[in-house]
Amino acid sequence: MPSEEILYEVADRVATVTLNRPAKLNAWTPTMEREVQAALDQAEKDDNVRVIILTGAGRGFCAGADVQNLDALSTAGLTPEQREQMVMKWLATPRREGARPDFQKTYSYFPAITKPILGALNGHTIGLGLVVALYCDIRFASDQAKFGTAFARRGLIAEHGISWMLPRLVGLANALDLLFSARMIDAQEALRMGLVSRVLPHDTFMDGVRSYAVELASLVSPRSLRVMKKQVYDALFQTLAEAIDAGNQEMIQSFASADFREGVAHYLEKRPPAFTGQ
Repeated sequence: MPSEEILYEVADRVATVTLNRPAKLNAWTPTMEREVQAALDQAEKDDNVRVIILTGAGRGFCAGADVQNLDALSTAGLTPEQREQMVMKWLATPRREGARPDFQKTYSYFPAITKPILGALNGHTIGLGLVVALYCDIRFASDQAKFGTAFARRGLIAEHGISWMLPRLVGLANALDLLFSARMIDAQEALRMGLVSRVLPHDTFMDGVRSYAVELASLVSPRSLRVMKKQVYDALFQTLAEAIDAGNQEMIQSFASADFREGVAHYLEKRPPAFTGQ
């Protein structure tokens, strides 16, 4: 897949998508947005891929939207109609078949990808970069990473659904603190808030993330991952009773699956699993 602003590689059933503008701390552009979407689609369709890692090249994960694009919006003398057209063009997202409308927006489509997406936050994760990280399923942080919302210090607002996702991860008061102040926090504070799941030493950071990814890719059922991811994100919009009923139906279907038979067999036979995802 030829790309200008990302790198894409597959090894050990793990696809790694790397934002690749290191001189700009991987500042987000419309080109990067299109290429990340294409890479995630490619990984989802590839039967040899079971887990996806999203990370950044160099010192940052993503330092937010490219300032040149923001400058164009603020100084180009556009009419309100022209400005709206420019923004909506940037935010266009292909529809994903079968996904709920909530997960068909510009950045909220990550939960509609059926495979786990691990955010490997290797450095600065700010503004739009933080939004992208929030939509990953699990977030790992380098002990040198820094986090911030930035929006209030640019005269902007809580963008791209961060007002919905952030409180669900860190709680209402922490979310308002990060949004109102736009202050920078380090990896340990992010861990205490629940913004990230693990903090790993910078020198061995990607090795640690890949180790976890390979464990998912080799030891657990791809079918289980696919179904559980959908269950958890659907449950954000369900009552407890609805989540239980949906889970009961999925449990019945899992008993008829090849991965269930293999899950029991490899355990009894004391051998590594050979799941097919069926």
